[in-house]
Amino acid sequence: MQRLQGMHVVVGVAGSIAAYRACDVVRGLRAQGALVRVAPTKNAQAFVTPLLFEALSGRPCLLTSLDVDQGRIPHVEEAYQAGVVVVCPASADVLAKMAAGFADEAILSLLLSFRGPLIIAPAMETQMWEHPATQTNVATLRARGAVFIGPVVGPLASGRTGQGRLAEVDDVVEAVVAALSPKDFNGKRVLVTAGPTVEDLDPVRSLTNRSSGKMGVMVARELALRGALVDVVHGPLKVPLPNTPGLRGIPVRSAQEMAEAVFAGAADVDIAILAAAVADFTPRTVAPQKIKKSSGPPVVELVPTTDILFTLGQSQRSLVLVGFAAETEDVERRAHDKRERKGCALVIGNDVSAAGSGFDVDTNRVFLARDPLRGASMWLPQLSKEEAAVAIVDELRTLLP
Repeated sequence: MQRLQGMHVVVGVAGSIAAYRACDVVRGLRAQGALVRVAPTKNAQAFVTPLLFEALSGRPCLLTSLDVDQGRIPHVEEAYQAGVVVVCPASADVLAKMAAGFADEAILSLLLSFRGPLIIAPAMETQMWEHPATQTNVATLRARGAVFIGPVVGPLASGRTGQGRLAEVDDVVEAVVAALSPKDFNGKRVLVTAGPTVEDLDPVRSLTNRSSGKMGVMVARELALRGALVDVVHGPLKVPLPNTPGLRGIPVRSAQEMAEAVFAGAADVDIAILAAAVADFTPRTVAPQKIKKSSGPPVVELVPTTDILFTLGQSQRSLVLVGFAAETEDVERRAHDKRERKGCALVIGNDVSAAGSGFDVDTNRVFLARDPLRGASMWLPQLSKEEAAVAIVDELRTLLP
């Protein structure tokens, strides 16, 4: 799914050993469908040639503030066309010039005319980053609305390790996607559960399920991209939790731990989306040592776990509550039954036994079990889980006051 299709993005590149990683940022943005224009500073051109940036972006670089193209000033025109500007990497020198309003480079001149979102990914030595002058410049830029991605702790050009390393390329691209996404959930607080839970039998063995957590993670990401502050209470995920601005992970293991985390956070949210595959039963006791085969087949007594969805439906009446129903048969009836029994505004059902739906695949086909007063329920076509998440969040928007 190309989230930046046809959108204009300017990438400013400062003189830093990390300048080469801007090449991957350009490639990542183009993979999302963006139209990219690179503006390297003079020092950046000593690290990476404009020719390489032009080959990767498919467009001429903005090289100086004196460029003129058929009577038009490229850095001014780009300032009006761009949806977002990314400075990656941003050196201490460029941060200082941005804060002071310098215009001796194409990217700096452009920024003085630009009124959209600005994303800055710094890269420098730790002591340069921590210097009071740099931190004052960072504070100035943040006060003007700039979003900083990193720097992170890691190996630096000097051979030392510390804070100052450029953030991961995927995180920079994700920040651009977030900046250009609609903000129809701005100010909303959301709790999402995702992934399996794990119920221990002994120190070695456990009861769990095949959930990867990808569907729940995709829904959480979509909400964060669209402006919500999202807490993801998750069991052991088989997919990484993205570093989307506004998204925070809360790792748990067992159904009991998930219940405690959900109940602690639900009082402060507007929407709760329970997509996790929570164990219905857990062993009454956990063996303190590994159960040996020589002891014969163990007898495991199981007891019910807390029904998180039902409990929230009974106790949080003002909450927009959404449940998921992973079924292997009779999906529509079971999804409707779950919505009614557990007090949900919406239940997302899917047949996890069907090809291309549910576990171990990147696609899903889901059923929206709606309250009859809000319209007819419906199946969505088979979509990627990212596309399904977009459709689900669009549906959630209709449930809000």
